[in-house]
Amino acid sequence: MEAARAVVVGGGIGGLAAALALHRVGWQVTVLERAPELREVGAGLTLMANALRGLDALGLGPVVRARGQQAPGGIRTAGGRWLSRLDADEMARVLGTTALGIHRADLHRILADALPAAALRTGAEVDEVDPDSGEVRYRRRGESSTLRADLVVGADGLHSVLRARLWPATPAPVYAGSTAWRAAIPFPAPVPAAISWGPAAEFGMVPLGERRVYWYGAVTAPPGGRAPDELAAVLERFGSWHDPIPALLAATPPEAVLRNDILHLGTPLPSYVRGRVALLGDAAHAMTPNLGQGACQAIEDAVTLGAFCAGAVDVPAALAAYDRQRRPRSQAVARAAARTGRFGQQLRHPAAVALRNTLIRLTPAGTALRGMARYADWQPPTVSSPTGPAPGR
Repeated sequence: MEAARAVVVGGGIGGLAAALALHRVGWQVTVLERAPELREVGAGLTLMANALRGLDALGLGPVVRARGQQAPGGIRTAGGRWLSRLDADEMARVLGTTALGIHRADLHRILADALPAAALRTGAEVDEVDPDSGEVRYRRRGESSTLRADLVVGADGLHSVLRARLWPATPAPVYAGSTAWRAAIPFPAPVPAAISWGPAAEFGMVPLGERRVYWYGAVTAPPGGRAPDELAAVLERFGSWHDPIPALLAATPPEAVLRNDILHLGTPLPSYVRGRVALLGDAAHAMTPNLGQGACQAIEDAVTLGAFCAGAVDVPAALAAYDRQRRPRSQAVARAAARTGRFGQQLRHPAAVALRNTLIRLTPAGTALRGMARYADWQPPTVSSPTGPAPGR
């Protein structure tokens, strides 16, 4: 019997995870990435327990954990006072694993290396996708080509071409009110994973392993802002905050700093599926980074899609099941991330900031951890029969 065929549009973390999930259950997979080479642009990220469980299901948990560093986290004020700290052992007891800091490029490389090299096609610009037939037309190296697939996965990110063409009534992503700088740098001293809040500002730091640190700074600002020297702009905004923030910025080369306005999909999609096309990751539910769940939700999507498509004869039915399971959860996480941003980084009034900080400081660590568990305590679906999986949670 010929293997079912899938085309994954987009070779980011979500797309590669989806390709691997499908490959592991017997699908023949082709990844079409429009960039001329397969690489992840970005700095670091935090993998919560749900993402690590998803990577375990893909067979990559041990190598990912070996590459990253535990990053349980906490919240501080701009002056350095700890408002809340999460204990790694307690997090592991409640969630089964702690959080992990890892460079995006490292995770991307691990996912790519787990796929057959022939599955990856770079420099491939998708022109059209027919959701009924699964036909994908694309251009590569000046030549037009067509692939016919049983399943097309739209993993083409925040500005998804597939979403725009197949869900034309859905508005484009909108500005969430904040701009962010970020960098991943070598840094020899130990750094605690933490976010620090000031009025309408947030600075975060995550150890990545191998004496590397990912940092970011976010502020409430009008969209489209740019500075001649972005590092100087970060220093002006955060250079007087608590240690080790000044040292991190002093160790950062100006060319390492990335700046992006934070966008999210403000209008939730009515479905992640149309015909033989399924969206995942930012293409389906682009969210603000305030819960650290963007990549985590993309990995959940990928693992769930693979589980529902294991042995699937009726692909539309499998995709409908995927949509029923993934859309409510991922959209709830996206709403929670936006609320967290308004309560956290975007809070400006001094009295409101003081009240928030007091409430957080008085909240027991166990209560805070149980709150995190609402988003991080997820189990992958398990394939229980040739016709489909047992639901995850």
